[in-house]
Amino acid sequence: MSFKVRALSVLVTASLSAGAALAQKGETVKVAWIDPLSGLMASVGQNQLKSFQFVAEKLNAGNPAGVKFEIVSIDNKLSPAESLNALKSAADQGVRYIVQGLGSGAATALVDGVNKYNERNPGKEIVFLNYAAVDPDLTNSKCSYWHFRLDADTSMKMEALTTFIKDQKDVQKVYLINQNYAHGQQVAKYAKANLQRKRPDIQIVGDDLHPLAQVRDFTPYVAKIKASGADTVITGNWGSDLALLVKAANDAGLTAKFYTYYANFGGTPTALGKGADGRVFQVGYGHYNMGGFYGGLLSEFKKRFNDDYYSAATYSALTMLATGMAQAKSTDPVKVAAAMEGLKFKSFNGEVEMRKADHQLQQPLYIARWQQLDAKNTYDTEGTGMTFAPMKSFDAYVSSTPTSCQMKRPS
Repeated sequence: MSFKVRALSVLVTASLSAGAALAQKGETVKVAWIDPLSGLMASVGQNQLKSFQFVAEKLNAGNPAGVKFEIVSIDNKLSPAESLNALKSAADQGVRYIVQGLGSGAATALVDGVNKYNERNPGKEIVFLNYAAVDPDLTNSKCSYWHFRLDADTSMKMEALTTFIKDQKDVQKVYLINQNYAHGQQVAKYAKANLQRKRPDIQIVGDDLHPLAQVRDFTPYVAKIKASGADTVITGNWGSDLALLVKAANDAGLTAKFYTYYANFGGTPTALGKGADGRVFQVGYGHYNMGGFYGGLLSEFKKRFNDDYYSAATYSALTMLATGMAQAKSTDPVKVAAAMEGLKFKSFNGEVEMRKADHQLQQPLYIARWQQLDAKNTYDTEGTGMTFAPMKSFDAYVSSTPTSCQMKRPS
């Protein structure tokens, strides 16, 4: 080959490579949001939808892939069956990425639905970004190549929570109360196992499961807690199921401490009020007084929506997706999924990693306590004059749990 021909070949190759690097720039990527906009958990769903729209708007102003995100909302009524209908609707609209988080039952149905859809429709694959459904089975026995979880799972959070409880000598008698579905059942399971391993002297004096998003008065449950002599309650409840539980506890004068997963939203802070000062703890992948970049997101979200931006995994989800698309130089879900495996990226809580083995995000966790505002902790939660102040932080490796996932990858 002559020098001129060889040089021309190099220039063509370089030009094609440059075109590939920018192939997705300016492309609109539809993301279907599948969660409740009706029923008792509608207010939580509305916040989550606003959160995704908020993050999409911010990333549309600039992201590694240069794409534009469009959020398509579909009400699943917190139902696994309705979630599958929503998946079909999204696919019919040509959507290739879906997000969901409220309810592990719905998430399990979507994982199965996406797996089957992708098998039947090669070339039209769909990727599922799970931002809040935390049943450990979703990245263990039910793990899927097409599913990526951005929240820490139930076992990871319980590992951090019980490591903190281990050193709290006032915890002697624990009552477990949880929603009767995958997540709530797993909270109870891991709480009992972890406490037995770390604090075998602690007594489990009650273990209740109740219907998800159906109980309107928790007075009978609180009466059982009081009668048990529990000094501590551990619950994975969220939304109305936690807000109403806390209200009933306050009305009954229950003074036990609460260790929770989701006390920072859904009306729960308002129900807690000043009377619960120092008695409620939460485990999560962040807290309201982190400051820095997350503090800026909190402030802007509250100013725009008069609401708290409590699901920052929405930021991790779209940031990971944009970063994966940039690395894949494509918006094709098959190529993007491959790029997101093992991906390290900067999120609101530092550098995080999407573990390749099971598609479970590895990230730091924090324990925060409900208390009055002070000079260091200034974020006013739900306008209560109260906040969740950080008590303990755990690096990602501390709360990370092993996986039994046997990932089946496309050939």
